[in-house]
Amino acid sequence: MDNNNKNSKKNLGLSVKKYDNISEWYSEVVIKSELADYSKVSGCIVYRPLSYGIWENIQEIFNFMIKSSGHKNVYFPMLIPESLLLKEKEHIEGFSPEVAWVTEAGNSKLNEKLAIRPTSETIIYDSYSKWIRSHRDLPLLLNQWCSVVRWEFKHPKPFLRGREFLWQEGHTAHASFEDAEKEVFLILNYYKDLIQNYLAIPVIEGYKSSLEKFAGAHYTTALESFMPDGKALQMATSHHLGQNFSKPFEIKFFNKKGEEEYVYTTSWGLSTRTIGALVLVHGDDKGLVLPPKIAPVQIVIVPIFKEDNKSKVLEFSEKIYNALKDDFKIFFDDRENYTPGWKFNESELKGYPLRLEIGIKEVEDNIVTVFKRNTFEKLKVNVDVLKSKIKTLLDDIQKELFENAKKLLYDNIVKVDSLDEFESALKNNKLIYAGFCGSEECESKIKEQFSITSRVIPFDSEEKNCIVCSKKGKYAYFSKSH
Repeated sequence: MDNNNKNSKKNLGLSVKKYDNISEWYSEVVIKSELADYSKVSGCIVYRPLSYGIWENIQEIFNFMIKSSGHKNVYFPMLIPESLLLKEKEHIEGFSPEVAWVTEAGNSKLNEKLAIRPTSETIIYDSYSKWIRSHRDLPLLLNQWCSVVRWEFKHPKPFLRGREFLWQEGHTAHASFEDAEKEVFLILNYYKDLIQNYLAIPVIEGYKSSLEKFAGAHYTTALESFMPDGKALQMATSHHLGQNFSKPFEIKFFNKKGEEEYVYTTSWGLSTRTIGALVLVHGDDKGLVLPPKIAPVQIVIVPIFKEDNKSKVLEFSEKIYNALKDDFKIFFDDRENYTPGWKFNESELKGYPLRLEIGIKEVEDNIVTVFKRNTFEKLKVNVDVLKSKIKTLLDDIQKELFENAKKLLYDNIVKVDSLDEFESALKNNKLIYAGFCGSEECESKIKEQFSITSRVIPFDSEEKNCIVCSKKGKYAYFSKSH
């Protein structure tokens, strides 16, 4: 046995169960499944092929959505002059504690500090002010895929909280408030489709409170989900920026009447924290469990042979691979320096939805043994119906993962009517549904007393008096958060 095989065997399994210590379990899964590795810079991770493959699938799905409605991808510089950041006061105040600066080049001090992109509104709107002149230039619908740096000092957690992460950020300009509003909700619905139907994670949609909205936004809409560690996770946001950026950046156009107006802008984003959500929501004591629609590998084929039947098993396995490869994402694991048992464990750790086990018995009976990763079931499937059966099984896994995640979410929502009930629900790591007037004053009191903030005020929220001040309000969700 070679050294690579020996070392891999020692380190493959998880040493902690998910619900014994979910934080330690999460860290182990991320590293041992080879989603990511730590780098020499604290809070900055290496995205290994498995996680980047998931991110590429997210890109492909979301690109198809936005391009179908006329959006185009671009790329803007990662370095932003300080003078641009300072143009929108509320925006820079919201981000200034997290901004990393470049102040020197070689041995020379720069004439102006350059921020490493924490978000791109300012540098993008500087260009928009040059590009937009007439109503004929609108709407302008652009998106970029990039990394951003936010120099957080909280404890970093791969994918969930880091100093550099990958994301997409859309930035659009419109002739009216109403057109911008349509954009906000169009994108929010794209996000909802992506997260629920592909990542198999249910979300709650709504408005962010005044205290929690994006710095500089007129209002912020968001999708929140609930993690098994008792914390909420913000999955995506879509912001209506009104004219809050167009005025300081002088983004003006001549309308159809020949009158000059400021444009209305939106911004929206989704990041690689969605990969962290996949790990937390679907993972188990064996490792990752990936939804088939987002998995870089949907099926792994593992041939099981002895020297005297090797050629028969491999020939049969290759025939199965060739019959399926055009319809599914498949890894044909014919590596000979690893045992079948080791390959089984690795495929479970990496969360591949289906495993096809093929030994001499399968060859003789013209069947394949199919293993479902999410339920650990094994089925004997005749080769003649294998393709249709696999499609059904993958659809089943996608639905089952979503239903399990939905149960996790709704089983943990607690409606409360008093601060005592609020405190009790918080101690039990619940997603709290409570009356809230929406004021910054009342939210600040909740934050001070319980160290949490609101997550969203649902669009269809019922009326309810505020749990703090008793004034008229609506139900909102509160929770600990990542």
